[in-house]
Amino acid sequence: MINQNAATISIYAGVGGEDAKDWVEMLLRMYQKYAQRHNWKIRLINDNTLEIIGENAYELLKNESGVHRLIRISPFDAKKLRHTSFALVEALPELPELEEKKLTIPDEDLRIELCRSSGPGGQNVNKRETAVRLIHLPTGLVAASQAERSQGQNREQALKLLKAKLFKLMTERQEKELSNLRTKVTPDWGHQIRSYVLHPYQMAKDHRTGVKTSNVNDVLEGNLDKFVKK
Repeated sequence: MINQNAATISIYAGVGGEDAKDWVEMLLRMYQKYAQRHNWKIRLINDNTLEIIGENAYELLKNESGVHRLIRISPFDAKKLRHTSFALVEALPELPELEEKKLTIPDEDLRIELCRSSGPGGQNVNKRETAVRLIHLPTGLVAASQAERSQGQNREQALKLLKAKLFKLMTERQEKELSNLRTKVTPDWGHQIRSYVLHPYQMAKDHRTGVKTSNVNDVLEGNLDKFVKK
């Protein structure tokens, strides 16, 4: 049974260049502030992934998965032109321990990349390649961790995250065998679930439910209840 009280939120930059990268950081802050409003525990797993633990965290955040669009005057454009950028949000549940043990990934299906952690962690982080990035070759799914102090712990955390992604994909495709997932998974950037407009007017609108508000800054400050509580 899925633990509804634990969610992992990963955010990936889409079309939009520097604006899209900045949009990822804005969304990360938004979900951090949403979690803080609920007094949930937050842990940064890597530069684009948050672990959130609290009452009904996954139940509330699961529908955040999808493409989020931002329209604003770009702070990176010297001409101060309006830009549109996209980011993909992926909300995952904590994989049940029993399911995690049953899901075995063949070594030949994994590529492991090591690098130095970029976040806080003291001198140990700066001297050794402790961050771990795992790529599941048959699907193209990627999971990474740099939150732990040792390479082994980060590999374990990244593998746990990767298994949760594969478990979700198998559930969506109604597949019972991991070997059936042989096609590369790529996000669809053309179907945003929510738009955040900061110029020429202000509006945050969920395209699935029609819920909208003109107070976009309040939404970006973590006031998401009107969107997640359906």
